[in-house]
Order: sequence, then C-alpha cells, then structure tokens
Amino acid sequence: MKGFQVTFFTNQGRRHGHKLVHDWLMEVGKSLGITGITVVMGAEGVGRNGKLHSAHFFEYADQPIEVSMALTEDLSRILFDLLEKEEANLFYISTPVEYGVVGAPRNVVG
Repeated sequence: MKGFQVTFFTNQGRRHGHKLVHDWLMEVGKSLGITGITVVMGAEGVGRNGKLHSAHFFEYADQPIEVSMALTEDLSRILFDLLEKEEANLFYISTPVEYGVVGAPRNVVG
C-alpha cells in the first residue's frame, strides 16, 4: 500500500486535556482505524524550543517520546483535520512510504 509514516514527537509528562499526549494519540489513531501505531521512549532529545529533554533517574516526565503511524492518504488527512480541530500543537514528520506485510502465511489474518 502507498501512504505515509507520520511520527509525532512529545515528552512523557505532556498532556492533552486529562490524558498523556502519547496515550491520547494512540486512542485517536485506534478510533480512526489506524493500525501499525508504535510508541518509542527516547533517552534524550532536543525539542523545537532548543531545550534538552531527557529521562532522569527520579523524574521521567521530561522523557522524549515518539509516536509513529503507518496510514493511508485518506486516514492521514482525517487525522490531521482532527488534530487541527483539537489544537493538539504537536511537532511531526510525515514521509510518503510504501508499506505492507511480506512472507505471512496465507491462512493467517492480521
């Protein structure tokens, strides 16, 4: 399939409403039928404000997090419309990709 890989960058303690941003993004993606969502915790990163973010021994709220999704062009448009409406204020990278499953047994679904 042709579509996009979209990766959002946030940190552990950041919230949208009452939910952590990465949890909220997972819920939004699942509600739209997006499969192939992955959350990755980072050790360190420099944010768009130039500030160093890192996981500290006693405090993980500043730990960098990436949320990546593989999705179709239509789902990408729907997702970004929803994020605009929600005023999510997220930094992202969107890259055109080809994706799919290779080598799966024919009798296995998913």
